[in-house]
Amino acid sequence: MKTIIHIFVLLALVLTTKANTPKHEVRAVWLTTIGGIDWPHSYSTPTQQRELISILDQLQQAGINTVLIQTRVRATTIFPTTTEPWDGCITGHPGKSPGYDPLQFCINECHRRGMECHAWIVTIPVGKWNGTGCKQLRQKYPSLIRKIGDEGYMDPEKPQTGDYLAQFCAEVTRNYDVDGIHLDYIRYPETWKLKVSRPQGRQYITDIVRKINRAVKGLKPWIKLSCSPIGKYDDLTRYKSSGWNANTTVCQDAQGWLRDGLMDALFPMMYFQGNNFFPFAVDWLEHSYGRMVAPGLAVYMMHPREKNWNLDVITREMNVLRQLGLGCTFFRSKFFTDNTKGIYDFTRDFNIVPALVPPMTWASKQAPSAVNHLQMKRGMINDMISWQKATDYSGADYLLYNVYASETLPVDVNNPKNLIATRQRELSITVPHKGRTLYYAVTAMNRYGMEGEAASIPSTIAPNGSKPYDFRELIMGNKLKKYKSTKK
Repeated sequence: MKTIIHIFVLLALVLTTKANTPKHEVRAVWLTTIGGIDWPHSYSTPTQQRELISILDQLQQAGINTVLIQTRVRATTIFPTTTEPWDGCITGHPGKSPGYDPLQFCINECHRRGMECHAWIVTIPVGKWNGTGCKQLRQKYPSLIRKIGDEGYMDPEKPQTGDYLAQFCAEVTRNYDVDGIHLDYIRYPETWKLKVSRPQGRQYITDIVRKINRAVKGLKPWIKLSCSPIGKYDDLTRYKSSGWNANTTVCQDAQGWLRDGLMDALFPMMYFQGNNFFPFAVDWLEHSYGRMVAPGLAVYMMHPREKNWNLDVITREMNVLRQLGLGCTFFRSKFFTDNTKGIYDFTRDFNIVPALVPPMTWASKQAPSAVNHLQMKRGMINDMISWQKATDYSGADYLLYNVYASETLPVDVNNPKNLIATRQRELSITVPHKGRTLYYAVTAMNRYGMEGEAASIPSTIAPNGSKPYDFRELIMGNKLKKYKSTKK
């Protein structure tokens, strides 16, 4: 009880203060492809790619570090596979290949910007009954798909559903360098007439999650497995969920999945405000079991065609989540990058300091070694820093590198303000110095997010190796020396 009281006192304080920026924080966005609603609207490959690059540039500039890209749409995909047909958002024609791999393109561009890319898999719904994806799936597995209204759904009570989804997720994991598999709608449809008990229903859904976990982690244990549960886990003592919650209504035991190690992260769809938001956010925190939780925020609700929420509804939620040590996720990408009621501008300021995704400390304990032979060459405009790769002890496929810079020594790698480049795979970087004397540090980071010890070096070393050299002397010459002497 004391914990609850303490947290609500904390919330009251946070409502009027801006939280400090942490070094580790999930800052995510759902990039929806169904109907092309967040995806580029051009069907020309070069234009489509340019538009996607523009979207990712905007996300990077707002401090986003995790992109959840809708990969399996409705038994249709945005990547080439013999399992399911192409979604129509890519070419305008369901089943038609665009001649390139949009998922691979998105992964490459996210990684180039130091952002994680997670494959968002819509699980149980398979679209309109006579739609391309549903129709093809029904032909292959006639007893696996249930019809509700004019929509088709995979039957969660049949073991084949878990087998199929596990194989699908394994294919994505095996063939793509995704940082996460993100499961959507991993629950009973709200229109499903449940004929089994709630505990039995939860067991059916959990069995599917367990199969997917084994398939993904058996291939690449560093990949984050996550889902987007209903925003309220269940009724609380003082606050009710109004009949719409994850655990009881749709048999989605998301907190149990964290507890039992079946999930690494949750992105709860908390599209509410006030007492429908804050108490339930605290509940997710108290049952996070050391894993990542980044609640989804309804930026779309600010649009006049939706609920016309004020900006401060979302910004207040962002501040509270940061103070609680939780991340946040925007739904959806286009409402965010369109700067609905100024949310993009606010977030650029809110995320002015970069952040790394929290490390998976429950999955990996040993960090990489320090980098070797860190060197710097001073140029007229840039500092050129290079190093040799560190040693990885995690068994993953490659290491990433984070670069820090400061005008003072030692370079504090715990201060996110000093973080100038994240998740680099290259062993060098060029930094514009603007005439300043900078000092640098580089850390190696494995795929679990575990960061090794920093290797440091001053940006400029005098010929005798004694002290930093003021580069302004190359520009101002004797004038600077005379200026310095008058200041003594």
